[in-house]
Amino acid sequence: MYILNKHQPTKMEETTFAALGMKESDIEEILRTNVDMLCDDEESMLIVGQQVKNELNARSDLTAIDNDGDVVLIEIKRDRKDIEGRREAFEFQAIRYAASCATIKSTDELIQNIFVPYVEKYKAEFAQLPGLTSTEIAKRLLSDFLEKNDVASFNEHQRIILVASEFDEQTLSAVAWLNSNQVDISCYQICPYTLGDTVLVDMKKILPIVEYEDFYVQVSKKDALHKNRKKDITRRSLPKIDAMLEWGIVSAGDVIVAKGTDKEAELLVNGQVKTMHGTESMQQWLKSVFGWSSVQTYAFAVQKSSGKTLMELREEYMKQNEPE
Repeated sequence: MYILNKHQPTKMEETTFAALGMKESDIEEILRTNVDMLCDDEESMLIVGQQVKNELNARSDLTAIDNDGDVVLIEIKRDRKDIEGRREAFEFQAIRYAASCATIKSTDELIQNIFVPYVEKYKAEFAQLPGLTSTEIAKRLLSDFLEKNDVASFNEHQRIILVASEFDEQTLSAVAWLNSNQVDISCYQICPYTLGDTVLVDMKKILPIVEYEDFYVQVSKKDALHKNRKKDITRRSLPKIDAMLEWGIVSAGDVIVAKGTDKEAELLVNGQVKTMHGTESMQQWLKSVFGWSSVQTYAFAVQKSSGKTLMELREEYMKQNEPE
């Protein structure tokens, strides 16, 4: 991997977490505070638990709620050696945790058993809600998240995300088979690099494999609008902000409002936004506004002039330019 600095490429050296002296707990903390690394711009996620015990006293790494109201279990292993050194298979461990979470039938149960202990552990991170008890903070955050994401049901399905710097073949084979049998389980590879004294992290999804159709609108406007589609447009196959700017769906200088708030930002030509805190990605800005771990960028960013979300604007555009 290279970084361009004034058109002069500088090579980043791939390394390992072991060589950096980092433990599994260090990776867990990176993901706890940056779970959007595991999300795309179409997802909202709220971290609600860490090291949660099940009935057999086994601990899951991170627990979250997604924008469908489902529990997400995030299990982490530092490297392949840690995966192969376990007596219990990586994916089976995660499945057992998911099975335990499937018994959670109400938000009150999630709040009391999982979210409240998490809030108490990281009380300083919830300073935007002063004067409230841990239970009150957990109730407010969860209800706000579910309401604004229009969640109609709660924990009807469970998702599993496995994260490691390297996976063994048996784990990948098992995950592929589970996916083919309607188990929602993903594998993400997290790779560290060094650039001088700086450590950089690259995250990529390796399973399930993204279908080629999901990229069709990213190729070009002409190709996108004349491609023979085999399935309906989904959120993940709609144009991203760079294409929306290129196609004129939105324009640099547009005022973007965080949905349901009075918080505003200016859209820049590179797809980032200018706020009172400087220049940042739209995802980072929305996270700071709503206080969630990850936010559906296009569902919660509103073009002030039209009053429509970026989701609505791009859906309208694609319908208007639908090939006959």
